[in-house]
Amino acid sequence: MTQTLTKTGRHFAQMEAGPMNQWPDYTVHLPGLDIPGKLFIKETLGLTGCEISINAMPPGGEVPFYHTHKQNEEVYIFIKGRGQLQIDGETLDVKEGSIVRIAPDAERIWRNNGDESLVYIIMQVKENSLVQWSAVDGNILETAPAWG
Repeated sequence: MTQTLTKTGRHFAQMEAGPMNQWPDYTVHLPGLDIPGKLFIKETLGLTGCEISINAMPPGGEVPFYHTHKQNEEVYIFIKGRGQLQIDGETLDVKEGSIVRIAPDAERIWRNNGDESLVYIIMQVKENSLVQWSAVDGNILETAPAWG
């Protein structure tokens, strides 16, 4: 299964990843490692400030190794199912609606201990890089919308 870049403009890129029930069909191929149920979208959208992946782990599935990051903190947003994260040896139960931030040097691993797919989004961004946010970074314009 492949994602599709559907439209681009001077200031945007749009892609279609398909329905959530098809996310398990994606596989990321890394040197010496295939990760089923994962799609990185940085390259497709041309992201320059973060990495985002969409993920679907089957019941009983798990990441087969602990890992850390060099610079990037991660935010996990759980959309469906239930599972467990181990962070520095502490186990967290997660389910639809759980959101977890993990520091770069934290040792992490996770699994799906539920009876349906564990569906989640992971965002990676360089730790301590955010200097503006929300209303501080936004500009309200007087432009009227022109819906077509």
